[in-house]
Amino acid sequence: MVNKIHSPIVIALDYPNAEQAYDMAETLGAERCRVKIGKELFTRSGPAFVEKLVDKGFDVFLDLKYHDIPNTVAKACEAAADLGVWMINVHALGGRNMLLAAREAVDKSAHKPLLIAVTMLTSLSNEDLYAMGLHGSLEDNVLRLARLAKAAKLDGLVCSPFEVAPIREAVGEDLILVTPGIRPVDSAQDDQKRIMTPAEAMQAGSSYLVIGRPVTQAADPVAALTTIEQSLSV
Repeated sequence: MVNKIHSPIVIALDYPNAEQAYDMAETLGAERCRVKIGKELFTRSGPAFVEKLVDKGFDVFLDLKYHDIPNTVAKACEAAADLGVWMINVHALGGRNMLLAAREAVDKSAHKPLLIAVTMLTSLSNEDLYAMGLHGSLEDNVLRLARLAKAAKLDGLVCSPFEVAPIREAVGEDLILVTPGIRPVDSAQDDQKRIMTPAEAMQAGSSYLVIGRPVTQAADPVAALTTIEQSLSV
């Protein structure tokens, strides 16, 4: 069994309402996993629900991917820090000044969540980048953004598990790497294009694994989580 303090598992509470999300969080337990709140749930349920989970002992990754002018992102990061969350993220594509503003905002907050940057969404392919006018491969763009985030002294990155090894080589071992696109053996790929199993991702060098539907939509979510934990303890 993976001890909670060492557990790399972050469960994505991708639900349309707070009741369903809270029921799942309670079912799994704060002692076994961290939780992620994304745009839909936050938009529908707001900061009060985030604070409720924090008060119940959950480490909350507030996954809102801030991407705006530096001052706006800084103010959003301050507000997120005030909620007591464990981790927040911004888009590295927002540029150097935006990343620096986010870093400064978190550093001056009473509560200092981990601040990480999204490189490229795991739903994107090389063809998608070409269509957007971005030059180079996915890996080229990811590494460029990874270096930018490290230079701004962010705590880590969100990246595909396939990009973990190249990122480690390019920017070193000190950054936290949070990897979505995690699917246990025999799980559906859904809308992710770059996926690995939990064990493969940890072996590649991931720090935390974001896992949603393979647990939250399982017939027995607790059993699904247990299976993942067991795969990581081998």
